[in-house]
Amino acid sequence: MPATVQSIIAALDAWAPPGSAQSYDNVGLQVGDRQQAVQQALIALDMTPAVLNEAKATGAQLIITHHPLLFQPLKALTTDRYASNLALKLAEAGIALYSIHTNLDAAPGGVSFALAETLGLTEVQFMQGMPDATKKLAVFVPRDHARAVHEAMAEAGAGTIGDYDACAFTAEGTGYFKPGAGANPFIGEAGGGLESAQEVRLEMEVPRWHLSAVRKAMVDAHPYEEVAHDIFPVEQPTSTAGLGAVGELEEPMPLSDFLQQVSTRLEADSLRYAGDPATTVQRVAVCGGAGAGFVQQALATGADAYVTSDVKYHDYFTVLDTSGTPRMAFIDAGHYETEALTEQLLARYLSARFDGVTFLPTEAKTGPMRTFVRG
Repeated sequence: MPATVQSIIAALDAWAPPGSAQSYDNVGLQVGDRQQAVQQALIALDMTPAVLNEAKATGAQLIITHHPLLFQPLKALTTDRYASNLALKLAEAGIALYSIHTNLDAAPGGVSFALAETLGLTEVQFMQGMPDATKKLAVFVPRDHARAVHEAMAEAGAGTIGDYDACAFTAEGTGYFKPGAGANPFIGEAGGGLESAQEVRLEMEVPRWHLSAVRKAMVDAHPYEEVAHDIFPVEQPTSTAGLGAVGELEEPMPLSDFLQQVSTRLEADSLRYAGDPATTVQRVAVCGGAGAGFVQQALATGADAYVTSDVKYHDYFTVLDTSGTPRMAFIDAGHYETEALTEQLLARYLSARFDGVTFLPTEAKTGPMRTFVRG
């Protein structure tokens, strides 16, 4: 069966659910027909005129970008604005555009994990699990049906805790109900008297982006006409998505050597940083793109250095102790430089899943910012 825009979207959504994106983001299909067949796709960090021209020249039916072209709703689809002009030209060319942004940042093996790998880190894990993302779903089910409901909920995405799947807790008790005249009860008769049943309270953790699917699976597998259930917030962060990544260098090295390694491996012309070049670096936190706001999370990991981008002048003061000494090196390696590896990351992931589609990282450098280094 030939690949379509939708089948490629489904593969990406399974890895990086759109519901795990930040609330300000706009991820997903931005231009195009979901049913369009795809033989060739172009992958870029940003949607630019050069990327569109390359897509036309290579015969691509789909462009996948990390940064969305459309962050805000368009008031008009005309040629006199950057985003609307590109969207119009994409539609005219019949080329679909899909964007996978902060949901890929949050995914296991996503942007920050690829950045960590590029910098030579091992034993990589999330810098912090995603907060405010987990719900506890508790459902009351007849004892003989508890296993079927449990399995259905787990299959839909409930019960993952760390490296364990289908995690659940049950407690037994008695449920009471009185069927109304219009009811179709599993036990008793419509309009009958008070009934009771031996039931199990089944509890499972659910990431918020799987909650709708898990509820549907629960209801479909449940024998009751009306399924009594409760949903609670869970304060601890989820382990299935997170912020940044942290890992270890194979050998400790002076910060001066680590800066050289960062510059070389990310092809960054220059680095801005706070830190003593003579200090030793081994544990490193990273966050692809604009991660200055997560500096406290990086410090909490015990990292010797934190590599990210878009660091403002006053942000560097946040890593200083009371004597003015940096508690950790704080390195701005550039937004484009810390995320350009997304192109290869997506190409590898999709190429392993679609034999009949060619996924090409763009040959264009899409970032508009340049660095001047005094000679």
